[in-house]
Amino acid sequence: MSEFKMKHNNPEGLFSSKVFTQMITVSGNAKTIYIGGQNAVNENGELVGQDDLELQTRQTLKNIGVILASEHASFKNLIKLNIYLLNGCDPRVGLEAFQEYAGEMKNPPLITVLFVAGLARPGCLIEIDGIAAVENDK
Repeated sequence: MSEFKMKHNNPEGLFSSKVFTQMITVSGNAKTIYIGGQNAVNENGELVGQDDLELQTRQTLKNIGVILASEHASFKNLIKLNIYLLNGCDPRVGLEAFQEYAGEMKNPPLITVLFVAGLARPGCLIEIDGIAAVENDK
């Protein structure tokens, strides 16, 4: 049985950031977790942080944390995040909340940020989907 390996790489010739990684490869016995679009809706179906990107980002990250924990994973297992922000939102506010919530990551995930005209749930300013990988149970 091969060993699970996740390699973070910023190839020479590309910008190297402490916030995101340019490329990640996963090999061996790994389980991939696909995270559907998460927003600032709490477990009761209520929108958290009306008109407040920081509060909405924190709730969205909390939701992602719950998903990851359900598979014995954490933010360090993230490979890719797609972040959708409502036009006019300041991505720096969301980034600050992400860094505070996820902590300093030795190997941050790949991140793509997109500005959109609207999201499916009225009042939502942010939605995040992603991919994570963990070693398969033995």
